[in-house]
Amino acid sequence: MTATDTRPTVTDPAAGDVVARVEDLHVTFPTDTGDVHAVRGVSFEDRRGEVLAIVGESGSGKSVTARALVGLAGHRAALRAARLEVAGEDVRHLSERRWQSLRGRRVGLVLQDALVSLDPLRTVGREVGEVLRAHRLAARRDIPGRVVESLTAVGIPDAEVRARQHPHELSGGLRQRALIASALTAAPDLLVADEPTTALDVTVQAQVLQVLATRREAGTALLLISHDLAVVSSIADRVLVMRHGEVVEAGPTRELLRAPQHPYTRRLVAAVPSASSRGRRLSITEHDDGGALDRAPLPTRRVDTGTELLRAGHVTKHFPLPGGGRRTAVDDVSVHLHRGETLGIVGESGSGKSTLARILLGLLPADSGTVTARPAPAAEGGSAARRRLDLQLVAQDPLGSFDPRYTVGEVVAEPLRTLRVPRAARARRVTELLDQVGLPGTAAARHPRELSGGQRQRVAIARALAPEPSVLVADEPVSALDVSVQAQVLDLLAELQAELGTSLVLISHDLGVVHHLADRVAVMRAGRVVEDGDVDRVFHDPQHPYTAALLAALPDLVVNR
Repeated sequence: MTATDTRPTVTDPAAGDVVARVEDLHVTFPTDTGDVHAVRGVSFEDRRGEVLAIVGESGSGKSVTARALVGLAGHRAALRAARLEVAGEDVRHLSERRWQSLRGRRVGLVLQDALVSLDPLRTVGREVGEVLRAHRLAARRDIPGRVVESLTAVGIPDAEVRARQHPHELSGGLRQRALIASALTAAPDLLVADEPTTALDVTVQAQVLQVLATRREAGTALLLISHDLAVVSSIADRVLVMRHGEVVEAGPTRELLRAPQHPYTRRLVAAVPSASSRGRRLSITEHDDGGALDRAPLPTRRVDTGTELLRAGHVTKHFPLPGGGRRTAVDDVSVHLHRGETLGIVGESGSGKSTLARILLGLLPADSGTVTARPAPAAEGGSAARRRLDLQLVAQDPLGSFDPRYTVGEVVAEPLRTLRVPRAARARRVTELLDQVGLPGTAAARHPRELSGGQRQRVAIARALAPEPSVLVADEPVSALDVSVQAQVLDLLAELQAELGTSLVLISHDLGVVHHLADRVAVMRAGRVVEDGDVDRVFHDPQHPYTAALLAALPDLVVNR
């Protein structure tokens, strides 16, 4: 979605009737150590033709609040409220059978991961038409036509063809739109969308947001759960900010984001990366006094343009297709990286970013072209294993890249074992690395699954730093993190670069992250680099139409920086 404001005015007659009413909602979960009070006294209303957004970090209670509205808080959840109404019905004590009659018909739910939410054994058409069959809203012979109408309404091209396909045969954006279509087919009064655009490319995100805006204009009430303040800014009418299960601030979107009153809201807004945040920390300390936020500068990073550490020259990579033929994933790409420099690589899913990263790391051979790396002093003259470890990966999903049997200490020490570092020296090095990434030494004895997402990403960075590499390749390292945790990780990467002189290849679909951190940027499309150069020049004066389209699709955060 572009910066164009499509929200209804306060006098819009469609924004009148209350569809969801919540008063003094509390939700608790029993644990071995006592009850967890996940939601504490939350109250709000959502009206027809209105988008109400709930924002906050993981664990703030926003998703539990949303799920309480659709009867999916969990069978162990203890729920109480002065009022909890959906489409005029009191839903505090409904049976599961009654909930089944409401879900889909009166209230729809869209989750973040469409591939998990959609039945892999059913076609998209069967999935979207399920609500019509379950609620007997259409004759059997009419359902295929209604399904095609629903898919077309959410912007899916060739809807008749897509209806016959299975979810895995669609792109991420098409799957997400199919999931929205399944939630909207019965024209529910309320649509609850829980992180519907997280991890989507900026252009696909814009398409999904436009679909949601269209439904809002048709009179549907939307409850949007998100940690992306730019997305919230582009579509929401009002915002609730939650922390530790409570609403700490609420108000009209523009007023709240432009002049947040609560210190926590101020920190969330300040943590959003952009061009204006370059060179300054995103993380704000707790002692905000309510005055102007003064972000501390990041330590100075020295870029040695006379020393080239990594170069890919005219690299091409093909993959075979089922039934014959081949797909070109990377097509004649050339990039280079200097010592201490950050190179951002941006583009949509399927543009070749991650394939190029694997080629740079030596994890995937190129079909043609060359990759040359100049080793760090510690790796010069070393073994082949030592030279390979001079380029390290920081992955998007650190938990998926860790051996589930290992403790944090064993995960971090893994490269050191490859280098045959003695046990005592490994233990000392692990302690140093954990301290370097801001984790206590006691974390070494814990398992990664016991840590938060931000802590796991710090462990991944510590492991990557263990062999003292000259280059880090970070592939979407913060896309799944809350904005404040993302800020901490981005600050950490900048600090480590300044301290260690490490070079960074930053792959991301988040243009704000790249503009905040990168010195140069390469824009990829369909396997080719269509534009590259200084990040300020490329983002402020794009020369290629595709780059301009990416930037135009980026939602704006309406605040005064």
